[in-house]
Amino acid sequence: MSELDLRTAAASATHVRRVRLSVGEVLASLFVLFLVVATIAPGVLSSIDPNAISAKEAFESPSTDHWFGTDESGRDIYSRVVAGTSTSLLIGISATAIGLTLGLILGVLAGFGGRALDFTVNRVIEVLFAFPGLLLALLVIVIAGPGPVTATIAVGLSTAPGYARIIRGQLISIRSSGYVEAARVLGHGRWRVLTRHILPNALAPLVVLATLGVGQAVVWAAALSYLGLGAQPPAAEWGAMLSAGRTYIGTAWWLTVFPGLMIVLTTIATTVLGRSLTRRTAANA
Repeated sequence: MSELDLRTAAASATHVRRVRLSVGEVLASLFVLFLVVATIAPGVLSSIDPNAISAKEAFESPSTDHWFGTDESGRDIYSRVVAGTSTSLLIGISATAIGLTLGLILGVLAGFGGRALDFTVNRVIEVLFAFPGLLLALLVIVIAGPGPVTATIAVGLSTAPGYARIIRGQLISIRSSGYVEAARVLGHGRWRVLTRHILPNALAPLVVLATLGVGQAVVWAAALSYLGLGAQPPAAEWGAMLSAGRTYIGTAWWLTVFPGLMIVLTTIATTVLGRSLTRRTAANA
């Protein structure tokens, strides 16, 4: 084998090592695939009506007929968990999108708007950081009223300061890089430099941030629903199901275990994939 062939083989082996997925990443990907199917086509995973009431089947423990058991009204928990995926996941994704959008606006204003604007935006971010995220979300809901839409907006607003601070740091770092300075020397205007050189490089890490942020947003949205400030009964939403099942936790553990398990697994899966993207992005940089 020639030296060129050896180098090619070594490069191929390195590429294989980079793209090889760990067991955790495979399991996380499979679970996310389950969430996507449950959101887009829940009928593929369960043909039972999640709101169908059957008094004679109330409080049945997990069995072959009802994989996750039934609740106090005889509704199938598995079908409700599957149906609740779309609500919980869409709230998480929408809240993350709101937080990232607001964070991007604030970050751009602070990182590219001059010292006075940077100072003003930083003071606003610091004021928002003075409130714990969930407390800020509760404040928004107190003003606007409970409901899934309000919960989504509240969670998005509460995550925006963190995104804004990260984006601002990225912009400031990229703004002083060599290729940006070269673009300025070539006579490119501030808007062209921002849109052609700074933002494209600053937005790349946002994919990782979004992946990590969805899990956090799902937890916060479930917490608000648990407190009765998000999705309202009889909606099949994980936090609302936890709240409804807590009364019977001593006699019907499955009412809370399975919705809670979905919240935990969703958070773990999105975190694993987010960290994996972080490592692979750093390795390819």
